[in-house]
Amino acid sequence: MALFKLIHLLAALIWVGGMFFAYMALRPAAVEVLDAPQRLRLWDAVFRRFFNWVWGAVGVLLVSGFYMIFLYGGFFSVPRYVHVMLAMGLVMMAIYGYVFFACYAQLNLLVAKQQWKEAGDILGKIRKLIAVNLTLGLLTVCVAVIGTAWAVL
Repeated sequence: MALFKLIHLLAALIWVGGMFFAYMALRPAAVEVLDAPQRLRLWDAVFRRFFNWVWGAVGVLLVSGFYMIFLYGGFFSVPRYVHVMLAMGLVMMAIYGYVFFACYAQLNLLVAKQQWKEAGDILGKIRKLIAVNLTLGLLTVCVAVIGTAWAVL
């Protein structure tokens, strides 16, 4: 069980930590030093690499999470905070799916065509959705830590 918790945690850290870094450090630095076309090319390249890691993290989170629920005896046997974590995680995955398939695919095409205005609009939309997902991810980690502590009491 400890191994699955560790794998689950590492996948969450990769995803949420990556969003935190991108939103809080990379984004402001890119705005500060790059003009719009360079910034859009950078984000296209960053997303291409990061989203591969996110797909892996999502897969690991789903498999390890459902397996641990199974080991605990199923949905009716796990503490309530596990249900909350699962719900928040599924919402995050749905948002990520939308960002990847509806937004990033379009951003990638617009950058390739050098349609900077339209690509900038899509990047703004992605930024807002990542802010939502980052908030949900941080809250999910809080639920995990607090829920685990309460479950021990």
